[in-house]
Amino acid sequence: MRVVICGGGVIGACTAYFLRRHGVEVVVVERTAVAAAASGKAGGFLARDWCAGTPLDALARRSFALHAQLPEEIAGDWGHRPMTAYAGFVAPDGDARADTPSALGWLADGVVITQRIGTTETTAIVHPHKFTSAVMNAALAQGAELRAGRITGIVRDADRGTVTGVGVEDSVINADAVVIAMGPWSLLAAQWMCLPALYARRGPSIVYDTGPHVSADALFLEIEIYGETTTVEVFPRPDGSTYVTAFSDTAAFPTDPADVSPEPNRMDWLQRISERVSPLFRPDKIIAQQACFRPITEDGLPLIGRVPQDEGLYVATGHSVWGILNAPATGEALAELIAEGATRHVDLAPFDPARLKPLDVPRRQLR
Repeated sequence: MRVVICGGGVIGACTAYFLRRHGVEVVVVERTAVAAAASGKAGGFLARDWCAGTPLDALARRSFALHAQLPEEIAGDWGHRPMTAYAGFVAPDGDARADTPSALGWLADGVVITQRIGTTETTAIVHPHKFTSAVMNAALAQGAELRAGRITGIVRDADRGTVTGVGVEDSVINADAVVIAMGPWSLLAAQWMCLPALYARRGPSIVYDTGPHVSADALFLEIEIYGETTTVEVFPRPDGSTYVTAFSDTAAFPTDPADVSPEPNRMDWLQRISERVSPLFRPDKIIAQQACFRPITEDGLPLIGRVPQDEGLYVATGHSVWGILNAPATGEALAELIAEGATRHVDLAPFDPARLKPLDVPRRQLR
């Protein structure tokens, strides 16, 4: 059996890895580079039970466990580390902190911690780019193939109504099954398949070199700026860098992931906020200023499973802010579905693409 995976992000990498564990032949097609978009520029925060009471709960719990297990199976160091998480706010007048844990002495005086919302048993972090690259390399080491190119269509057998491959530039890669896992760019495939609407949540971020001076504590802080309240998220990583993000919004995204770039104004605002959070977040400590687009659906749940009306065609996208967290369990479940016909660890029914109305887009085909 041969499967072509369209997309070299974290979902595509995890799907390739678990398919190879089933002995399935895998070809991954990536237009830009492995982890070029949100898979390399997200925060990498993991939470075991923050989706409790929602259809995502089982997927998140299984994936959280896999994240802890994969360092024993895959070579490389992607900074998986349990951490504590806190909520709080940044006081507008810079009042001194009250009851702040001693480990958070690196925060500015105006930061007030109100509650602990995660422990080292329930929250953790990974470096998303390093994680995605390590999983992809593990799949390649097991025999998967990575090809560069732009997907130009789905190839079908008109008589049998089955998918037989994908068009890549001016060539065709034959396959028994095809997986669309291109993040928000999966929307481009709507012209070839019955796909529900996808949107993109844009998230700017700054990565700082903070060395050993920042504790292993994630922060979710409300802050008022220009008369509006927003949440700034702070994720320290074991490699001595700290990721800071805020001001996420729904926006149009460029056709080519390589064209994604941060808006200068948002970077200026984010830098000002960062300086109010900690004196360590200085301009001279900036490693990267970046932005990424995360895929979201109308009901907030991902699309994982068979595509309606197309035998052999699958999709895995729409994970929103939980893409890094839920990638391992998504890849594992999709691999089980493709290779065995059913899943063993997670019920994918809540994420069935058929639950949502497909876009009304004329379908083009390669035959």
